[in-house]
Amino acid sequence: MERTAALIILIVSGLLLLFVVLRKKLGFAWLTVFGTHLILAALGIYIVNFSGLLTDIYLPLNPATIGTVTVLGLPGVIMLIGLKISLF
Repeated sequence: MERTAALIILIVSGLLLLFVVLRKKLGFAWLTVFGTHLILAALGIYIVNFSGLLTDIYLPLNPATIGTVTVLGLPGVIMLIGLKISLF
């Protein structure tokens, strides 16, 4: 019963999202911008991990860290480094 309700909610929300995207005439150009931000976020974390400048710091490449850097940009990388230093 719960699985069916979750599936119905997923389908309805997906259709509503598609409706909003097409109604606002945003097209799919926003996917290019989002993809570019996602790639640059992963690249920024990769550079921090393997540059050798901060040998004690390793930021994992997972959805949480990449999402943070995608939304916040370079300050997000700095924030993650600060959290890593202060918590460990």
